[in-house]
Amino acid sequence: MDLSIIIPVWNESKKIINDINAASDFLAENKFNGEIIIVDDGSTDKTVEIAKSATIPASVILQVLQNAIHKGKGFAVKTGIIKSKGDFVMFADSGLCVPYSFALDGLKLIKNQQTEIAHGSRKLDESQILNPQSFSRKISAKLFRWLISVWMKIPKELTDTQCGFKIYQGVIARELYSQSKIDGFMFDIEIISKAVELGYKIKEFPIEWTADRDGRLSLAKTPLGMFKELWKIKKPDF
Repeated sequence: MDLSIIIPVWNESKKIINDINAASDFLAENKFNGEIIIVDDGSTDKTVEIAKSATIPASVILQVLQNAIHKGKGFAVKTGIIKSKGDFVMFADSGLCVPYSFALDGLKLIKNQQTEIAHGSRKLDESQILNPQSFSRKISAKLFRWLISVWMKIPKELTDTQCGFKIYQGVIARELYSQSKIDGFMFDIEIISKAVELGYKIKEFPIEWTADRDGRLSLAKTPLGMFKELWKIKKPDF
C-alpha cells in the first residue's frame, strides 16, 4: 500500500462525496496503490450512508469507519491512522481546503529523506490564501501560536500546527498515534510533542488554502476545553 488518506468527519453529508472523489482521483491519477479511510465521529446526519455509496476507481480501497458517539477529531484521526496500511499516511480535513495535488510536495520531502513528517502550512510566504480566515480567527491563531511556543515548547519554526493537511512515514504515524491520549482538537500538539521527543524531523511545505467557514474549531469559543487538553499533554500524569 503506497498511501493511506484519512478523512475525519462529523456531520459532513454535504461535503463527503466531494472529499472522496477528490482523494480517489488524486490516488488514481498518480497511480498510487492507495486507500481512503473515512472515520465518522458520531454523525447524526447521513454522512455515513453517503460515504458508503460513493463510486470510486477499482484501484482505490475505501473504508468507512463509524464511532457510535462523538468523541473528537483527535480520536477520529487516531482511529483511521491505526487502521492504515500505507507506506505513507496523511490526514486531510473535510471540505477540500487544500487541493490534494499539494500532497505531492510533502511526499517528496519524505521520500527524499529531508524529513519524516511533512506539514502543510498556511503561514509560509509561498502559500496562496484564496479565502482568508476571519479577523477574529486570525487574532486567536496568533495568540495560540504564542501560547504553544512559550508554554508547550513547540519549535518556533513550525508556523501552522493546526493545518489539517499532514503527511507521515506510515510506521511513524502508527507509532505516534498509537500513543495518543488526546481525543479533541489539540491532538496535533500532542503528536508534534511526541515526534520532537523521539527525534523525528518535521518540515513544513507551502499550500494553496481556502478557508472553510463551516470549520468546527474555534479557539475563541472553546478555550476551556483547549486548555484542559494542553494541560493533559503538559502534565500527562497529573
